Amino acid sequence: MTDQGYRRRLSALLSADVEGYSRLMRDDEEATIRTVTTFRAAITNLVQQYRGRVVDSPGDNILAEFTSVVDAVNGAVEIQRELAERNLELPENRRMNWRIGINLGDVIEDGERIYGDGVNVAARMEGLAEGGGICLSGTVFDAIENKVGLEYEFLGEQTVKNIPKPIRAYRVLSYPGAAAHRVLKAKRAVGHKWRKIGLAAAMAAAVAAVVVVWYCWLRSPSIKPVAKKPPAAKAQALPLPDKPSIVVLPFVNMTGDPKQEYFSDGMTEAITRGLSRVPKLFVIARNSAFVYKGKAVKVQQVGRDLGVRYVLEGSVQRSANRVRITAQLIDARTGRHLWSQKYDRPLKDIFALQDEITMKIMTAMQINLTEGEQARLRAERASTQNLEAYELYLQGVAHIRRSNKAANAVGRKLLQRAIKLDPKFSAAYGWLGFAHLYDFMWGWTKDRRASLMSAARYARQALALNPRQDVALFALGAIYLLARRYDKALATLERAVALNPNSADAWLGLAMFNYYLSNYRRALAAINRALRLNPFPTPLYYHILGMVRRGLGQYHQAIVAYKKALALNPRFQFAYYGLVRSYVRLGRLAEARAALAGLLRINPDFSMTTVNRLPYKDPAMKKAAIEAFKKARLKK
Repeated sequence: MTDQGYRRRLSALLSADVEGYSRLMRDDEEATIRTVTTFRAAITNLVQQYRGRVVDSPGDNILAEFTSVVDAVNGAVEIQRELAERNLELPENRRMNWRIGINLGDVIEDGERIYGDGVNVAARMEGLAEGGGICLSGTVFDAIENKVGLEYEFLGEQTVKNIPKPIRAYRVLSYPGAAAHRVLKAKRAVGHKWRKIGLAAAMAAAVAAVVVVWYCWLRSPSIKPVAKKPPAAKAQALPLPDKPSIVVLPFVNMTGDPKQEYFSDGMTEAITRGLSRVPKLFVIARNSAFVYKGKAVKVQQVGRDLGVRYVLEGSVQRSANRVRITAQLIDARTGRHLWSQKYDRPLKDIFALQDEITMKIMTAMQINLTEGEQARLRAERASTQNLEAYELYLQGVAHIRRSNKAANAVGRKLLQRAIKLDPKFSAAYGWLGFAHLYDFMWGWTKDRRASLMSAARYARQALALNPRQDVALFALGAIYLLARRYDKALATLERAVALNPNSADAWLGLAMFNYYLSNYRRALAAINRALRLNPFPTPLYYHILGMVRRGLGQYHQAIVAYKKALALNPRFQFAYYGLVRSYVRLGRLAEARAALAGLLRINPDFSMTTVNRLPYKDPAMKKAAIEAFKKARLKK
């Protein structure tokens, strides 16, 4: 057989199908057909919006073709966002999660149909994806790695059916549900090890409650919160705070080398942290700022989205022993440039340069600091003057934020090298403590007790060098909670917030700690502050808001908050837990049981033992939780 007369071309191919379609059909054929028809129409519409075409759509399968691989990937992300929101309108047992695979390959055209290995590989990538997820072939990854603002997880070389050679595969980590994927997977592994090695039940309880805060605190900024519409489409502007307000947009890496992202991101973070420590300012959290990374946006829209008056943007180019930085401060109301400057300095001047930019920004915003305040800000910057140690520190933190075992191990080694170069580098000690805490929580160590002791030791070393080191304070506060030293934990975290009043994550942790101590009004004030500082939050923020509303007896408002968390991430198991509790209190037992079914699908290991480990200070609260899950018919 020959393909003479057929036309060949290179295409980006998207293949999609429904996870668990046979079960859905078995349970209710008519409802499944109605849903798949509606979802297929939504997918077709989005494919067309991203300049693609649907080639075929038999049953629950869809094959689409794009001329641009960037359009194919962006379209896939938007499809998963759209379907995630549509699923929220369906009962738990009728939700339809689609798997998407994308390949860039050669196809043979026969009229309106296409054939070839390019199509087959796309279908195999689809088979590797999880429900609600996206999987890319190596050819797609190579084409879009630096063009689309997503994060990826390498799945290795996969041997797939009817394809002679193994195919590199990558999971996209920025679709709804992906951000929690690695956490849930690791958490289950920790649960198994926990039972095997028989650690104390009290410490296990605290891990279950605190683990999500660490993930939020350390997660990579490139894993963005997802929503149906991009930030620029927010309908209503947030009101301006009663003090000068600013967001530092991610500095653009102008080197052309993606491996230098840590340096430009480090510059962004250094300036953000410097400004955040000034009580006279209101500074947007890095999580919301990094939503705009890699996007062309108007500062006026950013100001409306985030409710700030000022926007700082800039770029970084590093070459040999020099660094070139461009920074400009813009009034978001008018678009007028208030200050701009280009710097071309020796790399060794980077610390002085960070301080200078920070001070110039405050001068342009008419913020006057005393000499003592200026000296304190300089002292609290990164606590080193050793350039080599500082670069190792930036790389180490970037690795730890990736939240996986291998990267965490690399991050620890980099921080240890930084400390060896500068034994008084307090920030490096603080993050090293966090890295050991991560090893303890996720079971990435053979000796978890030793990891916990190392975490406490390094946090205390950081504070001995700098009592105002807020990262170390946050770590130590959580360690106190692990030991159920509630008052000590709360006092330590309150100090972290006092030192960095613009830290949304610290306010988030403070809200959670107060919740478990039954201080619900304080918890509500803290979570509202966290959400204002981080207007585009992770699902965790809405989950903790739901917890607090539930503690106040505001069950309908709690349900709204939990559903917002699920809109961002349909596989966020903690929101299902909160829905069970809220529905039971309202007497809506059928909905409580449906929520429990959703929770168990995500985490089959969830049990009454899990509920019993929650670190409520008030025994009555734990009793209420156990009774709620009994009414929801949790059987184990």
